[in-house]
Amino acid sequence: MKGSPPVSNKHINYPKIGVISLAHTLNDLYSNYLPQLLPFLVVMTPGFTATRAAILISAFTITSSFTQPFFGYFLDRKGKRWLLYVGTLWMGSMLSLTGIVHNYGLLVTLAALAGLGTAVFHPQAATMVNDLSGNNKAVVLSGFVAFGNVGFALGPLLLIPLFQLYGLRATIVTVIPGIMVALLLLLFAPRNHVSPGTRPELSQVIYSLKSASRELIAIIGVIAVRSLAYTGMLTMLPLYFKSKDLSNIAASHLLTIMLFSGAIGGVLGGFISDRYGRKRLIVGSLIISSPLFFAFFYTRGTLSTIFLGLAGATLLSSFAVTVVAAQEAIPNNKALAAGLTMGFAGGIGGLAVILIGRIADIWGISSAVFVLFLLPIFAGLIGLLFLKSRPTSHSQRIAAA
Repeated sequence: MKGSPPVSNKHINYPKIGVISLAHTLNDLYSNYLPQLLPFLVVMTPGFTATRAAILISAFTITSSFTQPFFGYFLDRKGKRWLLYVGTLWMGSMLSLTGIVHNYGLLVTLAALAGLGTAVFHPQAATMVNDLSGNNKAVVLSGFVAFGNVGFALGPLLLIPLFQLYGLRATIVTVIPGIMVALLLLLFAPRNHVSPGTRPELSQVIYSLKSASRELIAIIGVIAVRSLAYTGMLTMLPLYFKSKDLSNIAASHLLTIMLFSGAIGGVLGGFISDRYGRKRLIVGSLIISSPLFFAFFYTRGTLSTIFLGLAGATLLSSFAVTVVAAQEAIPNNKALAAGLTMGFAGGIGGLAVILIGRIADIWGISSAVFVLFLLPIFAGLIGLLFLKSRPTSHSQRIAAA
């Protein structure tokens, strides 16, 4: 392949990974943008129900998720570095308009358009990080994901006070970080944007998918159920906290604790899975997560907050690991694997959030939250269908050094 030489498989390119990871922080802050609008929309918009809130979040989730495998296949063949910064700027621009529109249909349209920005960002960014991460792929990709989770965590911490002080018209200024990060990526994102190796033809991709179908179905099932739990919590917990007369600021602090803990859990999950296997980490962490969420639900005060942090850490500890597992299942189609896991599978879960919204409208927010807390156990049980655990052996690590 002509052009820049392929990245060494032995060395980690920390500077370029750092630039991409910083961009991931902003991208995922934007991805957690709409849930922060919900408490204000409920107050300011008559008839804004939990179902309408779920539809709004699902519109973003569908376009940001279901299109990712197609972008992934395209990127495996072509590689388009510019999609990183254009996608980020597009996303920020669409979301910055959401606070100044007064029509629900237009609001849903903006949400759907914004989703396309993250859809083009994630497959390209995850593939770049994979290629730059040497022989410590789960750990490094966990770090990349952790930066995204930090962005998710900063969403409520930064946006809710902004909207509280200046109202929803303040959304217009949130395009500024998108412009700055787009310029940073334009200047410093890696030039060797096509993965090393051959560019797969469609027939080769279909063969790879068929060969790894059982493994991929299990991975997609795990991610879909986990995504339903995660996206559902981001949608319903702000409404749940509001129903308990918790202030918007206090609610944002609790969400931040859960998401920051998830970022830490994701990095630890990468270390554990590289040593003891993907399957053990995925199954164990998800099954443990549900009891911790219920402990948060039924306790009060500091103890409740501690349980929420632990629950967030265990729920998200498998996030990057499932992406790596898919890339290992179809190693010649890394961007497609990232699109299937970070996009398509997550989109299935995100779409089902509408059902959670209906549960909230019919039986109450607490019932919807109760259902969400049960879901990680089911995701863990699906993980038992994985064919292999794939730990990196000690001898492999020595040989790679």
